[in-house]
Amino acid sequence: MIQITPQMRILVAVETVDFRKGIDGLAALCRQALASDPLSGALFVFCSRRRHAIKCLTYDGYGTTEIMGRRSRLNAQFRVKCGAV
Repeated sequence: MIQITPQMRILVAVETVDFRKGIDGLAALCRQALASDPLSGALFVFCSRRRHAIKCLTYDGYGTTEIMGRRSRLNAQFRVKCGAV
């Protein structure tokens, strides 16, 4: 179980990701695309190509955890809006 604290950074990848990637592949994406250390304790969120599933990656001090969630309805998609905040 992932415990989210107020101090925890959550980084969301805007580009879709090939979900055949495992922990090592997602960690490499954290370093390259997000320019962040996957062992920093932040929560990294990735979206599938069809936008029906997400994968979360985090490091808790003991090891790296990968969690995947998928929408139950196939026509429902996660939507990400890009823009200035």
